[in-house]
Amino acid sequence: MLHRRALLVSVGAAALFALTGPLRAELKPSKGPNGEPATAASDLKLTSDQEARIKAGAFSIAIVWHESSDWSKAVIQGATDEFTRLGLKVVAQTDANFDAAKQKSDVETVMAKKPSAIFSELVDPDTAAEAFKAAKDAGIKLVFVDQPPKGFTAGGDYVSVISDDFAQMGKHAGDAMGAALGGKGKIAYVYHDANFFVTNQRDAGFKQTILDDYKGIEIVAEQALADPTRAEDVLNALVTKHPNLDGIYATWSTPAESVLAALRNGGNSHTKIVTFDLSEPLALDMVKGGNVAAIVVDEAYRIGATGAKALALGLIGEKTAPYYAVGALTVTKDTVKEGYQNSLHRDLPASMAAK
Repeated sequence: MLHRRALLVSVGAAALFALTGPLRAELKPSKGPNGEPATAASDLKLTSDQEARIKAGAFSIAIVWHESSDWSKAVIQGATDEFTRLGLKVVAQTDANFDAAKQKSDVETVMAKKPSAIFSELVDPDTAAEAFKAAKDAGIKLVFVDQPPKGFTAGGDYVSVISDDFAQMGKHAGDAMGAALGGKGKIAYVYHDANFFVTNQRDAGFKQTILDDYKGIEIVAEQALADPTRAEDVLNALVTKHPNLDGIYATWSTPAESVLAALRNGGNSHTKIVTFDLSEPLALDMVKGGNVAAIVVDEAYRIGATGAKALALGLIGEKTAPYYAVGALTVTKDTVKEGYQNSLHRDLPASMAAK
């Protein structure tokens, strides 16, 4: 498992985080959005000389983000802590609220502050190229989380991409659903209907795992989700149309919260939910033995810290790997405390601390 030491976290986790059966997740080497081989995030280290040069550079950073969530806050905190340690000043931070046009405007706004570098998670890689080309042409160093703008290449247009092994995260989710249902039942598959490397890979990994490994589980409904702002209406309709589902896969935590609300509104305590990325409402429901069976997470805080290190190296002209990947694990009600620490680098929220 060359260069994948960070991802071995999930192999051990599979044995520990059992629901009603084993959580299986055979890990294979990951590739980035342009087919780059993954390098473990833990392999990225700075020498004392490099750190001294970075601190002497008086560099400034802008954080241009796609949305606000517990996951996003953890990534940004990891980056901010590392920027502070390295003497890099954050001069701007934006949140596009999943609006590609707003993110384009955000790039233009932060460029007025003349940052040395931009750390960003894109709303839409297809439309981001125009906005970030202006930043690149201005000599601003770029590091992206998950995927770069369409047509951009590492080493020339940007420094590096920091992300996960998404197909294997999808496999974790499929195995978690299989365990939650004891290997049989009827489920709905709610997938992200957009060209987004992260969700596309995770969604496909989940579906393929169910089809290949869980013959007793039938996907009886597939629901596309193109506009996250319409998730509540779309998922209310899904739950109303299919009231007897044994499980629902939700493409990430925000739509999963809408699924949970719809199930509660219908008095449904039977249907199990599997999704990605910790959120307090979902984790609290899981701890209380509610609908949420498992949440697959990555090392979000480490994504931010790794991105900050890569960006700092780019600012002093040092070479980095084109694609770094962090580890993943499956969180259940029995391991939620460890999940918060390993993923978000924080203690349990007060709502769960006494549970």
